[in-house]
Amino acid sequence: MSTALPDISGNIAALMPGLKGRLVANQPLADLTWLRVGGPAQLLFTPASAEDLAYFLWHLPAMIPVTVIGVGSNLIVRDGGVPGVVVRLSPKAFGKIEALGSNRLRVGAAALDKRVAEAAAEASIGGLEFLYGIPGTIGGALRMNAGANGGEIRDVVETAEAVLRSGERVHFTAAELGFSYRASAAPHDAIFTSAILRGSPDSLIEIRARMEAVRVHRETVQPIRDKTGGSTFKNPPGLSAWRVIDQAGLRGFRIGSAHMSQLHCNFLINDGDANAADVERLGETVRRRVFEHSGVRLAWEIKRIGIPLPGQAVEPAFGDD
Repeated sequence: MSTALPDISGNIAALMPGLKGRLVANQPLADLTWLRVGGPAQLLFTPASAEDLAYFLWHLPAMIPVTVIGVGSNLIVRDGGVPGVVVRLSPKAFGKIEALGSNRLRVGAAALDKRVAEAAAEASIGGLEFLYGIPGTIGGALRMNAGANGGEIRDVVETAEAVLRSGERVHFTAAELGFSYRASAAPHDAIFTSAILRGSPDSLIEIRARMEAVRVHRETVQPIRDKTGGSTFKNPPGLSAWRVIDQAGLRGFRIGSAHMSQLHCNFLINDGDANAADVERLGETVRRRVFEHSGVRLAWEIKRIGIPLPGQAVEPAFGDD
C-alpha cells in the first residue's frame, strides 16, 4: 500500500523548456529495488545527458529535495514514497565504458560494476576483478566506496565527474573524494556522472580466473537469488557484522515476511509480501538485539530513503541515529 504524492510535474516542466530528459509523476519505485518494497517517487527524472542533468538542477527550485538512486541493489524505499525529485541515471545515457589506454577506463556512473569488470578483462586490465562481485553501479560505488573480495573502488579511481545540486559540473581527484570504509567525503549533493578507473596490465586468462573465483565465492556464500539488499550492516571495526548477528542468535530471525538469511545472516531478505516498514523494523530489531548481546552498535549499510506511511514509522535502535 502506498499513497500518491502531489503531482508537481507540470510546474517543474514549465520552468525548464529546454529539458530533454523524462519526467514521471508518482512513479512506483518498488520494482526498481531488489527488495521490491516502497512507495513512489513524487517526481522521477531520467536525464538525457550530464548537460541535461545540470540544466535540470540549475532550474529546479531550491526548496525541492533531490534524491539519487541507482539500480536499487542496496536500498530501502519507505512505503510513503520519496517527496521531491528522484534522479535515476539510465544506462543508455550514463552507462558507456571506454578503454583509454595506459590501463585506464572511462566509465559512466550508470555502468554496472560487473560490466566494468568484464570490460577491463577484455582490455587486459587487471585489478578491477573485485567489481565483478558488487551488484550495483559505478555511481553508487563512488558514493559509498563499495568493495568486495579484498578490493575497494578507492583502489582504482583516478578521477570522477559530478553535478552539484546548484547545477555546477565538477571534477574530483581520488584524494579529493576522501574515501574511507563504505563512505566518501564527496559533497552530499554531488551526483556522479562518470569516472576514470586505472588498473594494471595483466593477461585475460588470469583476470578471468580471478573473476570466476569471485563469482563462485559469491554464489556459494550469499543468497543472491533472493529478494535482498545485499550486506545490511557495515562491518564494525575489527569485527564481521554477520558474526555478531549470528552470535546473538539472529540467523534466520524473522518479522513477518522479512528475515535474516540462513546462508549469510548479514543479508536481509523479503520472502514475498513484506513492506518497507517490515524490512526496516527487522533491521532495527537486529541492531537492538546485537547491542544487548554484545554491546556492538551495527550501522546500516543499506541506504533508506523516503517517508513512512502514517502509523508505520520505525523507531531506530539508538536515539542518536
